[in-house]
Order: sequence, then structure tokens, then C-alpha cells
Amino acid sequence: MSKFDEAVEKYSADLKEIGVSVDAGLLTAVTKGLGPSIYNQDSSMVACSDAEELARVKNNFLIGKLGLADSPALDEALQAVCSQYDKRFKQRAVFYYLLVVKFKKQSVYA
Repeated sequence: MSKFDEAVEKYSADLKEIGVSVDAGLLTAVTKGLGPSIYNQDSSMVACSDAEELARVKNNFLIGKLGLADSPALDEALQAVCSQYDKRFKQRAVFYYLLVVKFKKQSVYA
């Protein structure tokens, strides 16, 4: 099994652990979209306690990648996902997957 497949399997397990049904194709696409960052300990995680990190996720992913308009709803969604994904170490691929599903933006990865 490749490192990529192992990572996707780990992310899938995290999603199942928090009670989310997994669309394997979407999870694979979101993970591929992150490129080599999934193999770096620091860049593969999202720190909900870091306001700058959440601002980067909002600007680069929600607004830049998903094409959403800046609004308080984006900040609320980030906080909701931080609460939903209550593990100490939040995998970026899982975090982004949850945001894609929350905003029903699966078409971006079609």
C-alpha cells in the first residue's frame, strides 16, 4: 500500500470515528488536492487554536478554492468543524473534507 493510500485510510478512519459517512472518491480528491503537504507533520494539521491558521484556511481554501464569498458564515463554519472534529491533532484533509461537505461544494472536486 502506498503512503498516499495509507493517509487516505487514516483520514477515513478519523471521519468514521466522529460519525461521518465517507465518500471515498471525494476524500481521495480532497487529499490529492493538498499535494505533498499531507506528508509534512506541520502542514498536514490544522490548529484550531491558531487564529492565523484559521484565517489562512478561510482565505486560501474556503474563498480561494471553494469560491465562497467572505462572510461571518465562514468563520462560524470553521468553528463548527473545529468542534465537530474534536481530536487534538486535526488532519488537514479531514478538516477540508468536512468543510466541503458542510458547504455542499463537492462539485469543485468532480
